[in-house]
Amino acid sequence: MNVEVNMKFVVGPAMLLFLAGLAGGAEFTGYLADAKCAKGGKAASASHSACSAKCVEAGEKIVLVSEDDKIYQIKNQDKVKPHLGHKVALEAKLDGDSLDVETGRYLD
Repeated sequence: MNVEVNMKFVVGPAMLLFLAGLAGGAEFTGYLADAKCAKGGKAASASHSACSAKCVEAGEKIVLVSEDDKIYQIKNQDKVKPHLGHKVALEAKLDGDSLDVETGRYLD
């Protein structure tokens, strides 16, 4: 009985920490585009891919333009740069209007 009681004290907190880690991220979908064109409302499509690439090469930041036209800043630019211009689903942690991207996948 004493071992069973001790296991509850070990397993319970460990399970809570595991579940808290899972709840840290959420899924965000939309197009990865450059910040300049996203602000102008013309970046949420695959046809804008070439322009986004030119703008990012010129120094613009990559953002996610959601399906409801919300613009999210991307904290870890290098992680999403290869996917610029594509519709994606990102697993990320939201901090204000910025995303800390953990993983992602193509949707188009």
